Amino acid sequence: MFERLVAYLDSVKARDPAPRSRWEVLTYPGVWALFYHRIAHWLFEAELFFLARLVNHWSRMVTAIDIHPGATIGKNFFIDHGFSVIGETAEIGDNVTIYQCVTLGGTNPTNGKAGKRHPTIEDEVIIGSGAQVIGPITIGRRARIGANAVVTDDVPEGATMIGLKARSTLVPAEQWIKEFIPYGTPCDDPCAPSRDCVEKLETELKMLRAEVEALRSDREPAPRSGTDD
Repeated sequence: MFERLVAYLDSVKARDPAPRSRWEVLTYPGVWALFYHRIAHWLFEAELFFLARLVNHWSRMVTAIDIHPGATIGKNFFIDHGFSVIGETAEIGDNVTIYQCVTLGGTNPTNGKAGKRHPTIEDEVIIGSGAQVIGPITIGRRARIGANAVVTDDVPEGATMIGLKARSTLVPAEQWIKEFIPYGTPCDDPCAPSRDCVEKLETELKMLRAEVEALRSDREPAPRSGTDD
């Protein structure tokens, strides 16, 4: 158990440059929220639903993170900061990173029917701050959900989703980056196609302006020289 704890703390430290030691990581609300969820989930599976809810309620008070006891969470899950909500039927894989104010929400909350209502997050997904992932959809392995994106459809493996309603970036899914991206928002290589497009448009705009100025010069009458008789 101690080795697993050390491995988990090291996995968090690898994704966050702020802590100087494992002891600092132990103060993170996301770490404590996961710890309490493990207890609540064990009680939930034992059908001790009221006790599971008590643990969940305590965890929410002290961490500002609400993880339903029924949610299934894999290894090395990291919530950076708080104020996130994870629903009952959410399924989260290994090495998933979620930033603050994220919702893994459900659909049809008024019909009272059970069933799969929340997202499935596959391994090594990164979800940026403020993102809303809604419904029984699947977020593919290594996908990135940008900050404040609203995702209501399945996301293919390796895709980067941005905007409201979320759309894929210009980078094809098969060219996704394999290393960790903070906040799930790429700012270097994946943005190159859009930067190239902007630079091309700026160059064309300069050429058009030069042509317009040349046409104006040709149409303007030449200045008169000499004096009148």
